[in-house]
Amino acid sequence: MPRKSRIDAPGALHHIICRGIERCPIFQDEADREDFLDRLKKILPETSTLCFAWALIPNHFHLLLKTGHAPIATVMRRVLTGYATAYNRRHRRSGHLFQNRYKSILCQEDAYMKELVRYIHLNPLRASLVKDFDALGNYRYSGHSVLLGKRKIQWQTTDSVLALFGEKVSLARRRYQDFVKKGAGIGRCPKLTGGGLIRSAGGWHAVKAIRKAGIFQKSDERILGDSDFVETVLANAQETFDRSYQLKQQGITFEQMVLKVSTYTGIDPAQLEGPSKVRDIVRTRYLICYWGTKELGLSMTAIAGLLNISVPTVSVAYRKGEKVVKEENLSLTNMLNIKI
Repeated sequence: MPRKSRIDAPGALHHIICRGIERCPIFQDEADREDFLDRLKKILPETSTLCFAWALIPNHFHLLLKTGHAPIATVMRRVLTGYATAYNRRHRRSGHLFQNRYKSILCQEDAYMKELVRYIHLNPLRASLVKDFDALGNYRYSGHSVLLGKRKIQWQTTDSVLALFGEKVSLARRRYQDFVKKGAGIGRCPKLTGGGLIRSAGGWHAVKAIRKAGIFQKSDERILGDSDFVETVLANAQETFDRSYQLKQQGITFEQMVLKVSTYTGIDPAQLEGPSKVRDIVRTRYLICYWGTKELGLSMTAIAGLLNISVPTVSVAYRKGEKVVKEENLSLTNMLNIKI
């Protein structure tokens, strides 16, 4: 069965889980862990990606991220590719480091944020990397100590999480710690890491009860949320896919789009390749990067290669292009003079 494409959108909350191939270690020492964190420190702010929780375990890691102006797939590709290359060089090995592709679960934020933060930050305790719950507060390689105020990490978002526990920071931190401690004996939570309908419904017993009652719920293994949330996410994803498909059905290619947009802005398409600070060229590139990603479904990496620019440049251009399109009420289909 072919694997399903990832679902993403600006502002989407994702629980990312990535394991070493054959469950082998991906973090052997402190140098490995610090290298991984340095990559998050650089890439997350560049892409306006928010991180609410994280934990590094020797053979896997967890991240709780909110999509910024770059797709989560782009963010993770940059993190994992760079890290794997450096890891192999440092440890004199070759071949794949990670097991298949990482798991990305799009989550219903208001219903699952607190549970996910707790689940992720308890991982070092479940993995016996610390001796007890008190020691967890000093574990260097998770976001738990940051939320407790024992460490500062600029790329970890703490305000949004603490606000769930109270308006005053000191009180919120105490309540957060109590909440996490209450979950210390729960163990693994399959509903937070896989299961589709099982996750959304609350376990097999709930699924069976629902089926006996003749109630059918929308479900998807890539999504953690109630039936309405799952249905809305899938509907939006399908709308994006259909639009891209319809444009391709009408023979609209990236090159044709570039030509039309360049004609509209009065720029020679050849000027778009490579770095430039000329205002009209930059504005044209904004539109091309935005529509190429949003309407044609191309990856930022692909667009970067076609325009001979970097992926971070495409990421910034996408965000600026979205703003230009909204402010000037522009439409790619109108520019192409087609109907879909």
